[in-house]
Amino acid sequence: MIKIYGTENSRAVRPIWTAEEMGLDFDLEMMPFPPRVFMKEYLDVNMLGTVPYMIDGDIKMTESVAMCQYFVDRYGPTDLKVMPDEEDYPNYLNWLFHADATLTFPQTVVLRYKFQEPGVADAAIEGYSRWFVSRLKLLESSLEDRKYLCSNRFTIADICVSYAINLAKSLEIHQALKPNIKRWTDMLFEREAFKKASSYKFEQKT
Repeated sequence: MIKIYGTENSRAVRPIWTAEEMGLDFDLEMMPFPPRVFMKEYLDVNMLGTVPYMIDGDIKMTESVAMCQYFVDRYGPTDLKVMPDEEDYPNYLNWLFHADATLTFPQTVVLRYKFQEPGVADAAIEGYSRWFVSRLKLLESSLEDRKYLCSNRFTIADICVSYAINLAKSLEIHQALKPNIKRWTDMLFEREAFKKASSYKFEQKT
């Protein structure tokens, strides 16, 4: 069975949301954040100490976007996947890579210095927040005449990219909620699978 390790409001939302949309059976272990500090035995499972982490038989993965792609490729067919013969396939691939390489990278700096090491690098918080917002130009423009990012339907591209906006809310980067982005995420975050994926919390064992 698939097992996903995650923490609240982390990139684990992506594979969990994908699995919920597909109706996959999976085991979920929610942990305190960061698990490498508060659940050191997790390092025996994932030496990087990062989340999410996914195990499926002999398969072990550390990258959230890759997990989503793995699920739709391995356990499809599903409309969450854009096929290579579809016109929007290159666009689909670009958004999947854009999700982390362009969008969430600057957010990780904000997360670290705003919540994990407050007061250490306040200038970095402001600078990287502005940098993140500037990187939303392509997303806002692309959604001008689109309901979804690819192929006129909901796909894992929407799941993977929208996580950055959900994280921006947690980081209080309110400038991220540009008109088209807000319309798009308001719709996506009403999906039952997202609500369920976001509801999972770490519960301290007694």
